[in-house]
Amino acid sequence: MKLRSKIYLYSSVLFAVLLVIMNLVIYFMFSRLSTDNQLDQAAAETAKIAADMRRVGTGVAAPELLRAYVPIEGMLRLLAPDGSGPAPVTSASEQEISRLKPVYYKDKLSEIIKVDGRSYAFVTTPVIWIDGIVMNVQMTKSLESTMNTLRVLRVVLAGATAFALLPLLLSSRVLSGLIMRPIVQMTATMREIKNSGKFSRLTLEDTSRDELVEMGRTFNDMIALLESNYLKQEKFVSDASHELRTPLTVIESYASLLKRRGLTHPELFNESVEAIHSEAIRMKELTEQLLLLAKHHEQWDLSMKVVDLKELANASAKVFRNAYGREVTVNAQGEVKGYSDEAKLRQLLFIFLDNARKYSDEAITITLGASGQESHIIITDRGIGIPSGELPRVFDRFYRVDEARGHQGGGAGLGLSLAAEIAEAIGAKLSMESVEGAGTSVMIRIAAESRGRQ
Repeated sequence: MKLRSKIYLYSSVLFAVLLVIMNLVIYFMFSRLSTDNQLDQAAAETAKIAADMRRVGTGVAAPELLRAYVPIEGMLRLLAPDGSGPAPVTSASEQEISRLKPVYYKDKLSEIIKVDGRSYAFVTTPVIWIDGIVMNVQMTKSLESTMNTLRVLRVVLAGATAFALLPLLLSSRVLSGLIMRPIVQMTATMREIKNSGKFSRLTLEDTSRDELVEMGRTFNDMIALLESNYLKQEKFVSDASHELRTPLTVIESYASLLKRRGLTHPELFNESVEAIHSEAIRMKELTEQLLLLAKHHEQWDLSMKVVDLKELANASAKVFRNAYGREVTVNAQGEVKGYSDEAKLRQLLFIFLDNARKYSDEAITITLGASGQESHIIITDRGIGIPSGELPRVFDRFYRVDEARGHQGGGAGLGLSLAAEIAEAIGAKLSMESVEGAGTSVMIRIAAESRGRQ
């Protein structure tokens, strides 16, 4: 059975059962109140009759007293403990109950009895008669008028239940359709993705904010994430197959050269080993950068917090001074804080310091500052600079300003592309200014404090 049919069936049955139970409760409460009220009235009438008969005493014969008080639809009996007493007086319409066997009761009693399928209120009250004997005054009174009212009530409630079930069944069907609509759309979209191989999304109502629309938005976000990861994977495979071909060819060529002439020409041995080592390092860096670029931002495990930028810059400058013997100066006025992931911000700083080291010979300067709600880091070199026409493309993947320069001292053209990815992940903004022959300045702008970003 389909989920829509299950929702329709279960909700309809549930509502119908609740409606029937509610009407049954109403009926039985009304029935109980009505019969109890009739019994109370019969008991009060019987008590009054017994008091009147006791007061009249010997002035009037017992049969005449019974005829005087007999109910319109019922019977009145005076009964001694031994079952003797005057004949009961019965109304003309209720002669059947006169055949009831008389039973003497010591105490008061009121109950509903059935005679030939008809309901009666039976009440007996003990009374001390004029001769000192305790007699029973028993009244049997028809409840048919009350029973007729209850029959009408049953018909009305049954009709109301049937009438209410019609809109209830219709609303259950509409409700099941509303609940299932986004699921049906989702299933159709997934089937379309499977058949076409192209990612697509649900069409949602922007004005609605219910849980079903929220589920649709989550589905669209999931499809966007899958599409992003798929494109990154596809890009990774394409880039890796393209960019790794050259260093592998170089390594294969030098390995072949070593195999043929390495033992007889020592000068070729050193050259080949150096080239193979250099290409292996380049392949390692290239692979690490490609793997990091292939990761989605949400998989980077960011730890955002307030970072001491001056301490970070001094530590990075010290690393570069020790590793490359280059002078790196840090300029900062007082304490400068920034809200970022410290490890990723350090990696971002290293990328720009490494670029400055590769394309300049003079000292590199790191300048820290703050303005409003932002802090900034500026890395400046006095190197060869970048032509103004090339600046818009320097953050593209595998783009090199100078191919020859890139192969000699530069990387694979992924460093700045990776920097742009890191900056986007940590919420930093990058800008670059350069003058060919004079040097390059890169500014990293980050929030000075948390703005609610997780």
